[in-house]
Amino acid sequence: MSESSDTRTKTLNFNVGVLGHVDSGKTSLARALSSTASTAAFDKNPQSRERGITLDLGFSSFTVDLPDHLRDSVGKQPYDSLQFTLVDCPGHASLIRTIIGGAQIIDLMMLVVDVVKGVQTQTAECLLIGELTCPRMVVVLNKIDLLPPNKRQSAIEKMTKRLHKTLESTRFKDCPVIAVAAKPGGPEAPDTEEPQGVPQLIELLKKQTYLPKRDPGGDLLMAVDHCFSIRGQGTVMTGTILQGSLAINDTVEIPVLKVTKKIKSVQMFRKPVSGAMQGDRVGVCVTQFDPKLLERGVVCTPESLRTLFAAVISVRKIGYFKGSLSTRAKFHITVGHETVMAKVTFFGLPPVGASEPPPDSKPPPSEPCSLETPFTFDREYFYQDEYVTGQGEGSLGPDPEQWALLEFERPVTCPLLCLVIGSKLDTDIHANACRLAFQGRLLQGFEDKNYAETDLPRLRIYKTKHKEGQVERVTDDYTVIGRSLFKKETNLQLFVGLKVTLSTGETGVIEGGFGQSGKFKIRVQEGLRPETKQLFSSASKKKGKSGSKGATANEEEPRTDFQPVSIHLHFKRYVFDPHKKMVQS
Repeated sequence: MSESSDTRTKTLNFNVGVLGHVDSGKTSLARALSSTASTAAFDKNPQSRERGITLDLGFSSFTVDLPDHLRDSVGKQPYDSLQFTLVDCPGHASLIRTIIGGAQIIDLMMLVVDVVKGVQTQTAECLLIGELTCPRMVVVLNKIDLLPPNKRQSAIEKMTKRLHKTLESTRFKDCPVIAVAAKPGGPEAPDTEEPQGVPQLIELLKKQTYLPKRDPGGDLLMAVDHCFSIRGQGTVMTGTILQGSLAINDTVEIPVLKVTKKIKSVQMFRKPVSGAMQGDRVGVCVTQFDPKLLERGVVCTPESLRTLFAAVISVRKIGYFKGSLSTRAKFHITVGHETVMAKVTFFGLPPVGASEPPPDSKPPPSEPCSLETPFTFDREYFYQDEYVTGQGEGSLGPDPEQWALLEFERPVTCPLLCLVIGSKLDTDIHANACRLAFQGRLLQGFEDKNYAETDLPRLRIYKTKHKEGQVERVTDDYTVIGRSLFKKETNLQLFVGLKVTLSTGETGVIEGGFGQSGKFKIRVQEGLRPETKQLFSSASKKKGKSGSKGATANEEEPRTDFQPVSIHLHFKRYVFDPHKKMVQS
């Protein structure tokens, strides 16, 4: 970012997400830490004031001297101060979608835990979101003023131990835990009481900072969390730059409004600047539009984002989610900065040796894949009724690699390769269950409204089918008549030419129908084996002896007094093939 020639200080911005269960005291903590409150900060939302909970991502900041370990790693970037931007994420369960929006821009997570209540459902969900989106974490035990002074230290130690045990299996094991009282006496208490432990927390945060990877290159993508107009100037959008950079006089697009606007001025925490880049928190003033049309959303380089009606993603189930993930089920999908319902279809790599599975087989385990098999339209995939977890029951192996097709209820605007999170947000808010179900990356988007006709047929996901019938009788050494494979009304023409196998080992080809009742003729190219013919002739002799009404009955009545010879038909059908063709390998 260019600076003017005066000795203006250069500030490194570091985004700290403040997450935690509702009422754990996140907002008070942010307030205690902060000196400058940005526009979205501290429960500005009227609904939020009423309920006393944060409803949108509040932002505020404070600036400290650049820590020594950053001075050494900054290299050519002459930063001289460090600005912590605190992203106060809502803790209310129904607002999890807002958190996911905020978590994509977070460099360090501060998990606030009520020292009296410990880990609650949402605390666990925040942990998960942190694991998906953030490399480091600090746990803050808040409200220590509520503990009786004589038992305070032992209660803090006990809770710290318990938290370390909870975090053992996550990427945050061994993360620091610190105890504070952000607002002694609770929210109603007068502000005269000094917060406890906050200077120590600031020192800890400084120790945890690192130089975030910031790249000014590539297309601009900015997450807007607040929008208002200033008479005579234009409309101001505040938010965080997720990728790329922006400068005065650049043209940006607001995809949801389908308009482009010119940047008139840029501010970072109320100081004018000429531009900003990835990771920066900015206010951008553009030519006038109605701010009500964009309270939250994204702004980008013109035509750089895609509006998608459906997408293919890589998918991994979230371990704490208790339910199964079923094909055709609907999930809340958070992608980019939107949360929208979508119908999900799971698919995986074809099972090993999948050309002709044995009758009634369950699909064998998928072929092992090298790290991240890339998704491609050139490959065939196997349709799954649900997400497949580690190989077999009770196994601890990793889940086989798999993908999902998402069909959105309304189009979404997002960059490719962005993080996708699937959740069941309609689960009871108070149920003690994790509602985040799966995560993945967006690999392929479908921008055509008629994607089902234009794009999906390219997606070669197949189901294997198996039908079984019986040999009715043999007409000659090369021909048998079969029954019970098709319903009377089936169009047999569709099956002509398909290969079948007899339980006695011969293979044949369906030649066509025989009569009106769904029977059919099979041509056995190699001819029937002597023992097969023997089977049928002995059966018909027995039948003849038993005094039936002549030969006609012989043709029509199925044999009952010998082991019937069964006919097996295997084929596969591509789920999105408009012609519903049957294919045999």
